[in-house]
Amino acid sequence: MGRPNAGKSSLVNLLLGTDRTIVTPTPGTTRDSIHSHYKYFDLEFQLIDTAGIRKKAKVSEDIEFYSVMRAIRSIESSDVCILMLDAERGFEAQDLNIFSLIEKNHKGVVILVNKWDLVEKQTNTHKQFEDDIRQKLAPFTDVPIIFTSVLTKQRVYKAVESAVEVFRNRSRKITTSQLNDFFLPLISSMPPPAYKGKFVRIKFVTQLPGRYPAFAFFCNLPQYVREPYKRFLENKLREQYNFNGVPVEIFFRQK
Repeated sequence: MGRPNAGKSSLVNLLLGTDRTIVTPTPGTTRDSIHSHYKYFDLEFQLIDTAGIRKKAKVSEDIEFYSVMRAIRSIESSDVCILMLDAERGFEAQDLNIFSLIEKNHKGVVILVNKWDLVEKQTNTHKQFEDDIRQKLAPFTDVPIIFTSVLTKQRVYKAVESAVEVFRNRSRKITTSQLNDFFLPLISSMPPPAYKGKFVRIKFVTQLPGRYPAFAFFCNLPQYVREPYKRFLENKLREQYNFNGVPVEIFFRQK
């Protein structure tokens, strides 16, 4: 996924070892979502090269509108999305919009900063660039960010390896006993703050069935658990278990 001319088609062609999709310097060359079968280290993939997604206000042609719609449908049908950025342009508002679309659909995500070979670098360029991206992604910052160049084949296969790891993270199941053994002592030592004079008591934690990680915390007053405490629990969950690159949902339910 990504904006036009970020290098999506070039990446797919490189991975497949063939010119499966047309590559030109002209943005918007890819008009449809192109599916390709790909095998890597005995793993089977379905790669989808999507049309670049521009801001809605800049989409004037009907054909581009439907190209963008098909790209969005590809997000909905995927397991992991590789969001490609143009390093020379940086992480802009439209990149954040696409990232938010991936997150809202509960898909795994890897950020690939392409054309890194064209960026003039100083001592802290890499760190500053990554810090800027994570600041804009907040609060969901637990995402792999890889700096690459499709042209020079720099760290391209690292992107595939990260996507596989994110897929496995997204499929992770944690037993109820493991969750309660970890969370209940933690919650006992750091309970939710009182709200309107009411004390929330969390009694039980379990992972919900589904295609993405979601967890239910059963308590006496779920309506009084505030967002900061929810973030606290999610951060502890991520510290204990590897959900790198995966949006996680936490629900509070009446016990």
